[in-house]
Amino acid sequence: MHLMTLALPQEPSDGIAGWAADLVDAMGGPGAGLAIALENLFPPLPSEVILPLTGFAAGQGVISLASALFWTTLGSVVGALVLYWIGMLVGRRRMHAIWAKLPLVKTSDLDRTEQWFEKHGTKAVFIGRMVPIFRSLISIPAGVERMPLPVFALLTTLGSLVWNTVLVMAGYWLGDQWDEVETYVGVFSKVVLVAVLVAIVVYVVMRFRGRDRRRHAS
Repeated sequence: MHLMTLALPQEPSDGIAGWAADLVDAMGGPGAGLAIALENLFPPLPSEVILPLTGFAAGQGVISLASALFWTTLGSVVGALVLYWIGMLVGRRRMHAIWAKLPLVKTSDLDRTEQWFEKHGTKAVFIGRMVPIFRSLISIPAGVERMPLPVFALLTTLGSLVWNTVLVMAGYWLGDQWDEVETYVGVFSKVVLVAVLVAIVVYVVMRFRGRDRRRHAS
């Protein structure tokens, strides 16, 4: 089937948007799915560019809206499953061995993390699919903890469908202004990243203080 050429506000060869546009032009819905699968495996590829662009393509008649949602969600699930299987291959024993060699951490920290994941893992996988940065990372601990694969696949599908639908529909409705989505989601991504960095800094500071207290006590 011959596809219409997707005309971007920028030059089609520009960066990630041009690359994603070329995939959609060449392969249709499966091209959008491939782009999102790669985005899951390589988080620097931004879904906030690929998904609205796919919605814009649907608005231009290059692909159907149903195809855009189906293939991007399938791509999300495929990418997440690859990371899940990587987590399974690493396994708990190897993860504990790696963790024990890291500075400023204790085995008990990992034990508490595992206990937390046992209680809240289903919510974490579902909600994590809608949070930048964690969208990809949440699949690895799910694999390490061997969350039942049907449960993981269902939660990933539902969470991905929500996220993908919001961004694809935004691009569909905004038309030529689809790239505005990246601005707003980019702000949210930066807020999440700053929060994570602050949490890491606080954690490291508390670890150093705890170590100093133990030295003074001894």
